[in-house]
Amino acid sequence: MAGFRSLARQVRDPRNDLALRRYSLRKCLERFAPYGHRATWDHLCSRAGFGPEDRSPEPARLVAALEELEEARAVWLAYEVAFAERRRKEKHDGLRRPGTVDDWHRLTWGGFGVAWCDDPSVHPTGALAEVLRRLIAALERDPGACCPVCADSGLVWMHDLAHEPSSGPVCTHCGIVVPRPVLTAEALTEARRARLLVSA
Repeated sequence: MAGFRSLARQVRDPRNDLALRRYSLRKCLERFAPYGHRATWDHLCSRAGFGPEDRSPEPARLVAALEELEEARAVWLAYEVAFAERRRKEKHDGLRRPGTVDDWHRLTWGGFGVAWCDDPSVHPTGALAEVLRRLIAALERDPGACCPVCADSGLVWMHDLAHEPSSGPVCTHCGIVVPRPVLTAEALTEARRARLLVSA
């Protein structure tokens, strides 16, 4: 099975036909898809200027989508290296019990679904790398009351999500499932209350 870098080379290789280059970009999302496969694909297509169903997009647009994905992946891989180093140090210092961020991180190892968007057509509009930087910054500071990506306070608790955890606070503005560790207990309670109001 080809890895991310091997697939990226296939996307860039002008000797490959467009169908293979497009397919290879889609396959990259099996290795790294911050919003989930479908939402990340929709995001990359809209940012690079071709349709999700376009079977022969311009090669330059495919490469632009790949470059955005690669930049975001580099941000996430750097975070994972720092995360692993921190956990090693904590274990060395006798802190064996992982915290809530660690529990969340275990579900997103490798970067799949880091900022899960349950509705593939609703996702942040900014660059993937910037979205991940904002999310990482939120994970490294005290919990807040709003979405770490778009700073909107409209959070609604959703059930039956197509990703683990299967329920959680969803930003009504940018569509991400907000990681619980970045929100205060009050913000989580408010999101649950908003869910009840929406259901009523």
